[in-house]
Amino acid sequence: MATAIYLEHYLDSIENLPCELQRNFTLMRDLDNRSEEKKGEIDKLAEEYISSVRNLASEQRVEHLQKIQSAYSKCKEFSDDKVQLAMQTYEMVDKHIRRLDADLARFENELKEKLEVSGYESPEGRGLKKGEGQGLREKRGPKGRGRKSSDEDSPRKKKLKNSPGLSSALLPMQPSDVLDMPVDPNEPTYCLCHQVSYGEMIGCDNPDCPIEWFHFACVDLATKPKGKWFCPRCTQDKKKK
Repeated sequence: MATAIYLEHYLDSIENLPCELQRNFTLMRDLDNRSEEKKGEIDKLAEEYISSVRNLASEQRVEHLQKIQSAYSKCKEFSDDKVQLAMQTYEMVDKHIRRLDADLARFENELKEKLEVSGYESPEGRGLKKGEGQGLREKRGPKGRGRKSSDEDSPRKKKLKNSPGLSSALLPMQPSDVLDMPVDPNEPTYCLCHQVSYGEMIGCDNPDCPIEWFHFACVDLATKPKGKWFCPRCTQDKKKK
């Protein structure tokens, strides 16, 4: 039921997005055409000036150069408008991406709370708990870190765990609140793509790995591999040795 609510709100919020994007792209194309026309006009004025400059009086030269300068200013104005439209379009899409990330985080948190209240424990979780002590001792690296591909230690879970009162703060939020959520410039980045944590992530089993965490898609993974897993960079370094 919660999934349907989140999905319905999100689909409502992006209902007009295709039309808005199409409008912006049409305006950018129009500005492109105007800019090209103006550049053609500048070329024509420049050719006329060069061919007749010797026969022009000083006032006529100034007047001709002012026409060229005016055409250049107009062309720059079109270019600036296009850049502003491109930035506006980017922000428009990025706003919806941030909302989707926030909704996913809220839904994941609510689902986790419901499972904890119901006392449900997955077979995988029971298996992990049974061999927890021995497994952690065997898999600790030189720095004492456990296996980093564990869900409990992932960057997203750490962020959720360390946020005080997150559960109670998330539920009352309205869709409009999520749209205004600021992006934290200090949020740590991970993976080969140097982006923040999102979706499924896996940790490299090299305790000295400089990156540590990777998005599944960035390392061509669909599911968690069995046994130890090393990132492409660490795998390449091991081959060199």
